[in-house]
Amino acid sequence: MNFIKNSIFKRKPDEDTPEPSTSDCSGVLAVWGSPGSGKTTVAVKLAKHLADHKKNVALVFADMTAPMLHCVCPSSALECDRSLGSILAAAHVTEPLVKNNCVTLKKNPHLILLGLKSGENEYSYPPCDQQQVTELIASLRELTPYVIIDCGSYIASDILSAVSIMEADSVLRLINADAKSASYFDSQLPLVQGNLSDADKLYKVGSNLKPNQAVEQLGGMAFRLPYSYELEEQFLAQDLLADLCLKDGKAFQKEIARISKEVFGV
Repeated sequence: MNFIKNSIFKRKPDEDTPEPSTSDCSGVLAVWGSPGSGKTTVAVKLAKHLADHKKNVALVFADMTAPMLHCVCPSSALECDRSLGSILAAAHVTEPLVKNNCVTLKKNPHLILLGLKSGENEYSYPPCDQQQVTELIASLRELTPYVIIDCGSYIASDILSAVSIMEADSVLRLINADAKSASYFDSQLPLVQGNLSDADKLYKVGSNLKPNQAVEQLGGMAFRLPYSYELEEQFLAQDLLADLCLKDGKAFQKEIARISKEVFGV
């Protein structure tokens, strides 16, 4: 943004934006939204959808104030215990470095995870800069055709999430049907508008929508994710990689499939 001089939200004037590839629908998706809007849930379910279709996908948990890596599945489901902080602590982020610090799953060979370990926070490692985050995303593009980044809400002070939103090919902007969520976007959206590589790929998504809830105040939405009791139970049980089987869960999964088809063609 122009009003934040030399900030991470201001692209360099001589920086060329590459033309988006039209050969396939692979790429980087950033999931962003107000606190409690369901960013992690949506990111995990999208990644699972791709992996279930045997597509190699990397899922990055970018919020360093609340590490979510060990909140989405039991520790016993992970093959190793590595940290995203070890990657961003390096002077230069390379593809081999990223590959050696990915967390893999015992029962899903198509999905890799990157995030902070339980108990770590943004001060556990040296601060990263825009170049390191850009190198991380570039390395992930080489490792997997599909990259999903679960961004933090407060991007003004979150370099990892802010740069991810700027560098992403598509962005899901999650919003709840309440005044606080709408107010959040009124204040935060100007930080990223004009700094996306393709402003047409900013999808507005109504999230956690309950029956008979007035959603007209949200304006036009590309997708509507319904509230699911089954999904809430999975989140509380730290088992978001489990299948959704109940009626409300299947309704949520159907909308996830629509998002995946639109964004990734899968």
